Amino acid sequence: MDEIAVSCIIFLLIFIRCSQCAFTPTDIYLIDCGSSTNTTIGNRVFVADVSLSSTLTPSSNNLANTSFDSVPSTYGTALFQNARVFTMPSSYSFQINAHGRHFVRLYFFPFVYASFNLTSATFSVSTQDVVLLNNFQPQANSAVVKEFSLNITRDTFILTFVPSGSPSLAFVNALEVVSVPDDLIADTPTVVDPSRKYQVLSDQVLETMYRVNMGGPQVFPNNDTLWRTWDTDQKFLLNSQLSKSVLYSGNIVYMQGGATEETAPEIVYSTARELASTNTSNAQFNVTWQFDVDANSNYLIRFHFCDIVSKAAGDLLFNVYINTWLVAGDLDLSTLTLRSLATAVYIDYVLEANDAFSKIIISIGPSTLNNVLPDGIVNGLEIMKINGSVGSTTVVTPPGSKKNFVIILAVILGAIIVVTVAIVLYLVFRKKKLAKQYSKPWVPFSINGLTSHSTGSRTSNGTAFTVGVNGNFGYRLSFAVLQEATNNFDENWVIGVGGFGKVYKGVLRDETKVAVKRGNPKSQQGLNEFHTEIELLSRLRHRHLVSLIGYCDEKNEMILVYEYMEKGTLKSHLYGSDLPPLSWKQRLEICIGSARGLHYLHTGQAKAIIHRDVKSANILLDENLLAKVADFGLSKTGPELDQTHVSTAVKGSFGYLDPEYFRRQQLTEKSDVYSFGVVLLEVLCARPVIDPTLPREMVNLAEWGMKWQKRGELEHIVDSRIAGSIWLESLKKFGETIEKCLADSGVERPSMGDVLWNLEYVLQLQETDSSISEVNSINRIIELSPQVQNINTLATTPVGEIRTSAINDLSDVSMSKVFSQLIKSEGR
Repeated sequence: MDEIAVSCIIFLLIFIRCSQCAFTPTDIYLIDCGSSTNTTIGNRVFVADVSLSSTLTPSSNNLANTSFDSVPSTYGTALFQNARVFTMPSSYSFQINAHGRHFVRLYFFPFVYASFNLTSATFSVSTQDVVLLNNFQPQANSAVVKEFSLNITRDTFILTFVPSGSPSLAFVNALEVVSVPDDLIADTPTVVDPSRKYQVLSDQVLETMYRVNMGGPQVFPNNDTLWRTWDTDQKFLLNSQLSKSVLYSGNIVYMQGGATEETAPEIVYSTARELASTNTSNAQFNVTWQFDVDANSNYLIRFHFCDIVSKAAGDLLFNVYINTWLVAGDLDLSTLTLRSLATAVYIDYVLEANDAFSKIIISIGPSTLNNVLPDGIVNGLEIMKINGSVGSTTVVTPPGSKKNFVIILAVILGAIIVVTVAIVLYLVFRKKKLAKQYSKPWVPFSINGLTSHSTGSRTSNGTAFTVGVNGNFGYRLSFAVLQEATNNFDENWVIGVGGFGKVYKGVLRDETKVAVKRGNPKSQQGLNEFHTEIELLSRLRHRHLVSLIGYCDEKNEMILVYEYMEKGTLKSHLYGSDLPPLSWKQRLEICIGSARGLHYLHTGQAKAIIHRDVKSANILLDENLLAKVADFGLSKTGPELDQTHVSTAVKGSFGYLDPEYFRRQQLTEKSDVYSFGVVLLEVLCARPVIDPTLPREMVNLAEWGMKWQKRGELEHIVDSRIAGSIWLESLKKFGETIEKCLADSGVERPSMGDVLWNLEYVLQLQETDSSISEVNSINRIIELSPQVQNINTLATTPVGEIRTSAINDLSDVSMSKVFSQLIKSEGR
């Protein structure tokens, strides 16, 4: 069936199914602003606002209109030909009959009429409680509808327009205030990273950024029970050849307590975007969509699913990704639908500001389980910004009854009294607090019930602390000192951004260079990581672990201060920057240093410490390229002596995450070993561990690299900048080390001590010349076991090729047994 025929059938289904629309809103205000007559759009009537004298403020008496031909046709033309123009703060008000969720839609199309040039208008729109648009300037020659979802709990809802530019103009072409089902937005989403429930969504203001009918046609308001518009997905697809559109002509099932016809129209669930058929069980590719968004905002991402492609329940398993995170692995929709097919479901996720950038990338890909055919679908997608209410609300009350005025006046006077009392109490408590601080410079800091004790001051910048028997707790630095050190947290001094917050370069008063990691002040989510980092680093000291200099917890801040690592992250030296490439020897030395740091974590304390977030971005380099492991916020104390693992929620970075830990939620030191194996592969290939823009077989570095390793052709994927300098035997041993680290089962992976020896041996192989005497000297240094024999002379080759040698392979020899002298209980 061709695309034209499919489209015809789809549109026919739309018109048939729209008759099933059952939801009737309690509140429904549709206004054609600036119009002198009512306007009918489909089955809805937008009322002219000239008759709404009790709704519109008296200052809002400016009307404007434009010609039919000048209005873009994407949304139709009728509602964009007139506008209400405001030259001072003005508002509309609405009586709310049913508290709860409402859609507020604002229609804008700037045009020039008489003395009003709406293309230069800049303004804000607010309610009594929240700013919806701040310094908004609609684009010329572009019609746009801004849709917000609000939980309205007032009897009177006021929408205020405040001009903020020059000339002082605001305008609106049409608006809607319509109630929607309260269960349309529920407190059920899962935070993408780290995975947990997001609890306060039902009270949040949401701004619709994208609403997409995946694989289907555009859906217009008349064909949606809540009068929404659903866009097509073609313009967001990165590679349309990897997918196909699917149409289902049967009935869609709605389970009680699940998705409803109000969640999304039936046509959304009756169409889907599916992975293209490959007729092979090992096809490896993702279907990916990319959306431009505002950075530094939280986003609600809603997936709509309906299995309209399977013959039997359980046949369809696939993976779902948001940016680089696997949010649903081996997703089986039948487990959500009581084994029923063609049943509508939705899944909500929240991408928080710390993880949100200027683009959101959505991908689906095949399951990696054995005997599962590659497939995957998405029926619909919604991306909604969780409004942060940036700016100050302005309320201009339209004329109303005397009773309303008295009520409003009483509320205002009551608010003034409350604020005044609060200010007085604040000043009293602040005075007491300041007096207390002057008498005692620092308040003891407590973690897990342990009390810190002052042990004196080494500088004027802070006071040293000791926690119980755990040793030095670092310096407590004042917030003022850190402001000074970072030039008041100058954005130009930012050297990194992570899940915890931004990292700034700083210089203390004694000229000590530091890295200052400041927790996101808008969130308390990093409190556990903050405590963990301080507690661990206060008792860990090692040449290859980043040292904690101090911390600050004033004013609800969470700030950690580390030694400054001049050369930045290992990741930045491998790809994504203009830094000169590291040589093969430098890379090996960095890997060895990192392994020493991790080995110390695993063996240097009475209980092992599992890092849990080993990745190239958490390996830092000093001015001499000495490697140090950093970021211990997710670290976990290892199991008791009589246990094999720690049961804990899965945390870490996608692409580096141990699959066994992910499946079983059982954490061991071997989880770090797996992650470190991915880092080794990253060092060799100098590319991201997850890259959704590549062909499916190349997206996951670990999977792709292991295919080449198992073929014995790892040299084909080596970073071309160093390929000519690597001896083949050195590469071979390095590849074997990676393969052992990436074993599916943790018990089959080596210890970090074994990995460390293997890397040292790789470096020895690289440095060994053709002289057999040098090989013998290696034997003497590390006391080779008699099991290792017949090490022959290395042969050199011209620069530009991988060098080869005749050294026999040692992969079958247990490194733990042969070199047991190197595996010590104390840290290296």
